[in-house]
Amino acid sequence: MLDPKLLRTDIDTVITSLARRNFSFPRDEYLQLEETRKTVQIRAEELRQERNSRSKGIGNAKAAGEDIQPLLAQVESLGDELEAANAELNEVQAKLNNLLLGLPNLLDKSVPDGADESANVAIRHWGDIPAFDFSPLDHVDLANNLGLLDMNGAAKITGARFSVLKGGLARLQRALIQFMLDMHTQEHGYQEIYAPYIVNEESLLGTGQLPKFADDLFALKGEQGFALIPTAEVPLTNLVRDEIIASEDMPLHFVAHTPCFRSEAGSHGKDTRGLIRQHQFEKVELVQIVAANASSEAHEALTAHAENILQTLELPYRVVTLCSGDTGFGAAKTYDLEVWLPAQNTFREISSCSNFHDFQSRRMKARWRNPDTGKPELVHTLNGSGVAAGRALVAVLENGQQADGSIRIPAALQPYMGGLTQLQSK
Repeated sequence: MLDPKLLRTDIDTVITSLARRNFSFPRDEYLQLEETRKTVQIRAEELRQERNSRSKGIGNAKAAGEDIQPLLAQVESLGDELEAANAELNEVQAKLNNLLLGLPNLLDKSVPDGADESANVAIRHWGDIPAFDFSPLDHVDLANNLGLLDMNGAAKITGARFSVLKGGLARLQRALIQFMLDMHTQEHGYQEIYAPYIVNEESLLGTGQLPKFADDLFALKGEQGFALIPTAEVPLTNLVRDEIIASEDMPLHFVAHTPCFRSEAGSHGKDTRGLIRQHQFEKVELVQIVAANASSEAHEALTAHAENILQTLELPYRVVTLCSGDTGFGAAKTYDLEVWLPAQNTFREISSCSNFHDFQSRRMKARWRNPDTGKPELVHTLNGSGVAAGRALVAVLENGQQADGSIRIPAALQPYMGGLTQLQSK
């Protein structure tokens, strides 16, 4: 959520920043609501003061032996007017809050301009693109040929865009997850978290999934307002909701492996083959909670931690800075890590590493106590996939394929596979 004070004092800056996203700020609607809020708020305060004054007069009149019935009637009438004014104030404030919740974050000044993903900027590459002396297969054919992937079975028990992994492929995904958790906890210093896979509306509101992305959620039946998590970002970041973090506990670095559940609303027809875009997928998520003056440095570090995973897995990739028109709703700045997929002959996203500044923390009322001032300040939140296990699995299969159809297992994963060096048909 944007700072309401900034909107009231420098609305042109907000409008200009949001225009870089191709977002049209509803200026007239906002100004009308804000003017109504101020008018009603002033009226409510005047009524409150007048009622209090008349209430004090009742005691004085009673002590003087005067008839207090007219004063009681006036106080009651003022109370009714105040109640009506407060109800109107709550109504207009709710409309303002809904408008604010629909506004995307302000962009970091370093984000390049551009209308869509075609304007994203590749800032570095790592690794050599593999050269094959045969026509490389995609991950679906590779896994099917080894008898390790059953998409039809998944469709039978659930539906489209689910998968059943078997034998060595299931073990390889588990190995990837364990490897990533070990790397992030032992090498990068993250605290491992096991968190619920079901969250409430307050949590989804706090990290920005609601109300903007309600259609992309798997909401559960019932009156609790529960939904399956679309990413571990939601439970991890909400651990600091409504908290004032002690300075000695800052910064906070969390990592978690969870399944993620997304309806993929609006993505019909995209990546329908295989494991690229599933309704349920595995991910290792990184979250950092830092002071405002540390968030830019933290963003670079978090991105490097995700890159380290790909480098250790020997997977070629590139890092892309998303342009203004492609940066996500809540992010101030995002780096995408895109891994090379030989069958598609292109790079595909495997991690998005984003700095949200105080966009999420303002929604969550998440603060830390600055020791220099002794006052609470909003934290900055960051997150990124470290990395998406399903897409890492795809990349390992396609980049590690050999002419006989077997799959070379990266050296870093072999200890997690009981020393197995390749997947092959029996």
